[in-house]
Amino acid sequence: MQVPPLKVYNSLSRQKETFEPLNPPFVGIYVCGPTVYNDPHIGNARPAVFFDTLRRYLTYLGYKVRFVRNITDVGHLLGDTNEGEDRISKQARLEQIEPMEIVNHYTQTYHQLIDTLNVIRPSIEPTATGHIIEQIELAQKIISEGYGYVSNGSVYLDVMKYKADYPYGELSGRIVEELQEGTRELDGQEEKKHPADFALWKKASPEHLMRWNSPWGEGFPGWHLECTIMSTKYLGETFDIHGGGMDLMFPHHECEIAQAKASNGGKSPVKYWLHNNMITVDGQKMSKSSGNFVTIGELFSGKHDRLTQPFSPMTVRYFILGAHYRSTLDFSNDGLLGAQKAYKRLMNAKNILGKLAYPASAGELNAKADEEIQGFCTNMVIAMHDDVNTARVIAQLQNIARKINTFYQQPETLAQISADTFALMRDMFLNFTENILGLKEEKNTNVEPFVVGLLELYAEAKAKKEYETVDKIRSYFKSNNLIIKDLKNGVDWAYDEN
Repeated sequence: MQVPPLKVYNSLSRQKETFEPLNPPFVGIYVCGPTVYNDPHIGNARPAVFFDTLRRYLTYLGYKVRFVRNITDVGHLLGDTNEGEDRISKQARLEQIEPMEIVNHYTQTYHQLIDTLNVIRPSIEPTATGHIIEQIELAQKIISEGYGYVSNGSVYLDVMKYKADYPYGELSGRIVEELQEGTRELDGQEEKKHPADFALWKKASPEHLMRWNSPWGEGFPGWHLECTIMSTKYLGETFDIHGGGMDLMFPHHECEIAQAKASNGGKSPVKYWLHNNMITVDGQKMSKSSGNFVTIGELFSGKHDRLTQPFSPMTVRYFILGAHYRSTLDFSNDGLLGAQKAYKRLMNAKNILGKLAYPASAGELNAKADEEIQGFCTNMVIAMHDDVNTARVIAQLQNIARKINTFYQQPETLAQISADTFALMRDMFLNFTENILGLKEEKNTNVEPFVVGLLELYAEAKAKKEYETVDKIRSYFKSNNLIIKDLKNGVDWAYDEN
């Protein structure tokens, strides 16, 4: 199978680049995780699912992947410029509980929901509060290098001083001089040398709930600082891939680069920056204020005005992977219904594939059909190597699914492809569906309708004195440790106590 090398779109260079790890076969990936102050929404699911798929594919290729995804449990402030109130502290005040109760509750909620999407847990999942000492040390190092300054108990990175030595805005394309225009008057602006300066450490106001001792007084770390610390601590001063949503490119990821370079002599911390695009709702940006905010839990329960029914986790995963990660994904009930149908088509094909056996003797080779199937398999790899294009992979899987259905309905046609092609089709279909895209079969665990149906058949058979059928149904129940109870007013079932 001749395929081109794996290429990924590097947001830093703004072009596709051949993926060459710094220290093969090892690959280090850091992805910005959730700020745990509220229920996760469909937008949180997209990076979780995409970067999980990237991780799975790199593992499939033979790389040894260390995957780090953090938990932000302090320091992520409200407001576009990250200068407002801490999100977790605000939620704790609203609910009148401790901040760490908020953190614990929403971290567990995030894990439970993301687990159902078949996202593999990270190799390491560090928290911001678990790395306070390291963040203080990094702030001190940036000050000692001349790129940070203390103002009224807070520490800021001096963007203009940094810009004199290194490019600021290299990832996002932002121009510092333009950032000053239209800057809102927010808490802490008067402390800065320049409006673009950002906090490495913030002085805690008297009412602030989360605070730690530091050389500059009681305070808490800046949001950007935590990811610089946790990524480089567990993956090295320079590592392979940093991922996250496109909304994090500025200011978060831009500031991460500046912090790292300011503290290590200008060495770039990341080789490849990958960003997934946003999810819109019926063409509009998703936000709470617009009333189009949909949580992952609401997707699973169907309890949202925009949903006509619940949607299963694998339907949601399929829906996310059905679009290229760098394209906008428009959320809609119709889109989910389409994903549900297409997902089930793949699962039906997978089950049929398990029943197909290549005939003992091959028939006359149909070269066109043979080459077509090989082409579908090759195209899946080509699609993954072209910036992880899962949408094109899914299209090829659906092509193979149609071939599988043909072989099932017309068994004689299976002998018209070679045994090697059949084996390739089987292995590629199963690997890409289950191991790479992570689309597992969702078994029907609700057995009550089946039990009720069998009891109705049992009652009908008994009334007609069809005792062979009666005994057969009883044996079905018995084999599953259940018994049928004949009552005066009908039939029922119970667990077998013997």
